[in-house]
Amino acid sequence: MTDPDEADYNSDEYPGSPSYNDDRDDEGGNEEEEEEEDAEAVQAECLALLSQRDFIMESNILNVLKRYLQAGGAPSNVVELLSVNFTSLAGMVNVMANWLIHLGVAQSDVTTMVENHMTEMVMKHFDPKKADSIFNSDGNMPEWLPEMIQQPTWRSLFYRLAEQYPDCLFLNFTIKMISDAGFQGEITSVSTACHQIEVFTRVLKTSVATFLEGGEEAMEKHLPEFTKMVCHGEHTYLYSQLIMHLAAEETEGGPNMRRLCQELQKAAMAKGLEVTPITVALTHANEYPRACQALSSMLSRQALNPADVTVLYKLYSEGEGPPVALIRVPEFLDLLVDALYNPASKITAEHKSKYIYLLAYSVSVVESSRRGKGRRLNKEELKSTIQAIEKTHTLLVNHKGSSELIAEVNTLFSCIRFPVVGMGVLHWVDLTVSEPNFFKLNTDHTPLHLVLVDEIVSNHPLLHHKALKLLTLLFENSYDELDVLVRLELKKMVLDRMLHLLHKGCVIPVVTFITKCVEETDISLVRHFVTELLDMIAPPYTVEFVQLILPLIENKAVTDTLRTPDGKDPVSEFISHCRANFLNQL
Repeated sequence: MTDPDEADYNSDEYPGSPSYNDDRDDEGGNEEEEEEEDAEAVQAECLALLSQRDFIMESNILNVLKRYLQAGGAPSNVVELLSVNFTSLAGMVNVMANWLIHLGVAQSDVTTMVENHMTEMVMKHFDPKKADSIFNSDGNMPEWLPEMIQQPTWRSLFYRLAEQYPDCLFLNFTIKMISDAGFQGEITSVSTACHQIEVFTRVLKTSVATFLEGGEEAMEKHLPEFTKMVCHGEHTYLYSQLIMHLAAEETEGGPNMRRLCQELQKAAMAKGLEVTPITVALTHANEYPRACQALSSMLSRQALNPADVTVLYKLYSEGEGPPVALIRVPEFLDLLVDALYNPASKITAEHKSKYIYLLAYSVSVVESSRRGKGRRLNKEELKSTIQAIEKTHTLLVNHKGSSELIAEVNTLFSCIRFPVVGMGVLHWVDLTVSEPNFFKLNTDHTPLHLVLVDEIVSNHPLLHHKALKLLTLLFENSYDELDVLVRLELKKMVLDRMLHLLHKGCVIPVVTFITKCVEETDISLVRHFVTELLDMIAPPYTVEFVQLILPLIENKAVTDTLRTPDGKDPVSEFISHCRANFLNQL
């Protein structure tokens, strides 16, 4: 006998439930059996979901309940499954976090721990197919996504996921949202941005602006990530270079943009990418196929070829010649400099003049154009540049010892005033002093080679970075073949060259290097640097300089012997000045 309450429950609560009549026909019976099988399948699917731990916390809980009940499922099963499988992991995390805060752990540290663990779990279990299914049938985005991308932690998570799953539609959409929200400066390393022209263009614009405003420091810091993004594919590289080349033709900021194009091209070639055809095409040299072919051949092989050099020489020495921009490619200029200033390079007399002419032409000839009047070439400095390169090439290739070059030092100093000669001489010095026995065989306190470096530093601020790199390598060398005292004197002499570099304006890079190598350097050398530095400098100082140098000068192991009891020594005076004027910035 059926319970009346149960009968009412089944008939009133779910009026749409299927009813079965004894007099139904066979066809109707088959349809009802199929509907019953479908209902059972839906119930089984929903029950599997409801059996999951903490499923009551899932965002689709209401949809699953609706499907289950419409398929004839019993509400009692829902209540039992949701309650039995409810462990409240989220609640326990909150309780644990509150306990940690009450025990004295900083709230920010607790938040970081929870976020880091959640990030690791998402990275471990992320399923791009399930992520793509988040979008509903209307194509609307989840309500929680806009709020989520406002948090740096979760934006960083999306960047990592996008790198790992570049084909995920949900992540592509999220990256675009992040870009639209104004955070495009953060996603220079996300390859997903390369698949969306709008996002890529916005990121490219932000990155270029950062380089132009930040100068050399921004170039060193951000160029690797920028190169990774731009070199994602041939299309991204070509698009970026084309946009930047167009911007480089503008009067304001054009040279800086051109420099960025060259740095990007250099970095791409260092990655082993064949970008020479793009480089040549962007120089507008399509009218000179012979010149393009000769240059492309040498750039692709990263080696000069006398036959190709001869082709370029004839084209540029006869008549107006191709655009000078065609041979003003950094990689080509580096090959010419190495050929002329590398002691191991062998150039025949027949070809030497051609190498010198092309190098001088590329760095001294000024090309301008007027609408309707064609190109104009200014060759006023070409002859003097050729002469300077010829003189220094002859002197340096034929004489390696300092004593043999002393008589020609005035000639060298005069020629070094040309930037290209400064670059070449610095390259020659680098290769010469890097020979294993150079300082062992050299008896001069300051070899002429490093005196030449001082002169280059005095004349060419743009070569400061290369000079510092050379001095850094010399200072970090162990010189195991030398006596300890000789080794210390040698490194002290190198420090003097760094101090001269600092005096000429390369302050922060020099000080940064010294502060980084304190622990691995003889303390007497650091003390020598500090003593000489304090004799050179005077207020006012920048905050960045004080933040770098003050910890070094306050180091008692370095400066304790330089202080006097009355506090009137340079060390004490510098510390007192910094404490009085930079108290809030330190």
